[in-house]
Amino acid sequence: MEFKLTSRILPNVRRRMLKDLLEKKSFIRIIEAHNGLSAIIANNIKEHYKDEIREFDGFWASSFTDSAAKGYPDIELVGAESRYETIRQILNSSNKPIIIDGDTGGEAANFEYFIRALEDMGVSMVIIEDKKFPKRNSLEGGTIQDQADPDIFATKIKRGKEVQISDDFMIIARIESLIAGSGLRDAIYRAKKYLLAGADGIMIHSKQRDPKEILNFAIEYEKLTKELGFRKPLVCVPTTYNTITEEELIEHGFNIVIYANHLLRAAHKAMKETASIILRNKRAFEAESMCSPVKTVFKDVGFLDVKEKDLKYIKSPIKVIIPAAGSDPEFNIPKGMTLLKSKPVLQRQIETLKNCGINDIIVIRGYKKEEFTVDGIKYIDNDEYDEYYILHSLFKAEWDMGGGFIFIYSDILFNEQIIKNLLNSKGDIILVLDNSYTYHKHKIDKILELVLTKSKPSEQTRDLYQIKNKIFRIGRSINKDMADYEFAGIAYFSEYGVEIIRRIYNDCKMNHKGNFHEADSFEKASFVDLIQEVIDRGFQVDILEVHKGWIEIHNKKDIEFAERLI
Repeated sequence: MEFKLTSRILPNVRRRMLKDLLEKKSFIRIIEAHNGLSAIIANNIKEHYKDEIREFDGFWASSFTDSAAKGYPDIELVGAESRYETIRQILNSSNKPIIIDGDTGGEAANFEYFIRALEDMGVSMVIIEDKKFPKRNSLEGGTIQDQADPDIFATKIKRGKEVQISDDFMIIARIESLIAGSGLRDAIYRAKKYLLAGADGIMIHSKQRDPKEILNFAIEYEKLTKELGFRKPLVCVPTTYNTITEEELIEHGFNIVIYANHLLRAAHKAMKETASIILRNKRAFEAESMCSPVKTVFKDVGFLDVKEKDLKYIKSPIKVIIPAAGSDPEFNIPKGMTLLKSKPVLQRQIETLKNCGINDIIVIRGYKKEEFTVDGIKYIDNDEYDEYYILHSLFKAEWDMGGGFIFIYSDILFNEQIIKNLLNSKGDIILVLDNSYTYHKHKIDKILELVLTKSKPSEQTRDLYQIKNKIFRIGRSINKDMADYEFAGIAYFSEYGVEIIRRIYNDCKMNHKGNFHEADSFEKASFVDLIQEVIDRGFQVDILEVHKGWIEIHNKKDIEFAERLI
């Protein structure tokens, strides 16, 4: 369940969740979180694969990532109160169970108080490692890894179990024998001693890239459980031996897999690369594609929750911008004012938009601007239409783009459902792409704006819906036999999408020289040239896939066809 303020849970309910999951699923996946934001991301992320929805079952509060996030080495330097604060951030930003990396647990008396504090907060499990205090990180090569006396460590586990007051709380013994070079036999010996002392499970650790020694331990662990007459969960952390699959772990009897530091490491890499890009370019623009939009961060942390509800339940006005300044040698009036059964194309567009609840419509006119006689819209004049092309026209309306807008070519007709589906789609830049192109491309005798994508068009040709796909190229020079879609001349830009194209347009206007994608110059660039630049700079462009439902007026033959359809 996605975390929101209203989905918070009580500590005693959360504490029980991990045991319930183990009883229900037998294998669970856990991922590291080191603050509230990483917990929100890990809590809400889902992947749909065939008929399966994959997600993380809970969190690992790693001492390594907590220390690193605070700028300290992983040597048990961060105090208990600081650890508690990080744990509270994770708990307050999620509704899934949490496992705490307890390092060595400290002195036995300190460990008892640690257990009480964790239980009170709603923590489900703590894992402590059998090394001497202060420990050194297990993955750092060349460091001395001193293991604790197994009897002393077993006593610490026993004392921890004696002070806990809830049957839901679990203490797991982490065995470092393979890290310290003590070998498999020592690891099994310690596992037996810790289980008999009351440990609720065993975590076996390794820094080898080959999972062989981990799997060998798992085999011996199964033998040990038969000898003891009971079995408790087996935990692993495949940081170094990361080629092993969850299926292989399940096959060898593992019950919990912990992805122990990946969110912190990913953030570390991204921060360094972003900072370097800013230094190299002496500005932040080139780094923008590596960053989440501010709006997305606002949404994840709940800042936009009220606004999102308002937008959902209260129809917020959205603008439509229609560039219509250019001329076409086949027509002696602007194409948008071409009559179809005594009614201009533009008038038909406006009627369709108003039927969808859109009344804020801006038209940029230029060629024979006196011909534009349609009422109820805002006109902006582009008297330089014969010198510059469509992008110049579009950005005549730059100050009307605020809050987001729908872009529409002036020479197309479209049905209401396309617009309604576009309004319900999610994304910052969305193109309406027609999948029927591949069925009628052999009949085409005109130049179209075509699209190449990672995946082929859907076979569900009667539906209009948003799909996840990646656009590689868009333009008029794409081989007709290779193209996957035709651009329908309709696009959506959110507030952040506007910021993207605004920055790119103004940057290219000031700095670009020579050819611009398929155009001889930036001044003569088409709308799809701008979209290709957006893609090339690494920004996400999403797709609303449609099957027909629109027509473009290329020539007078199209007028006859459109009138038959009307």
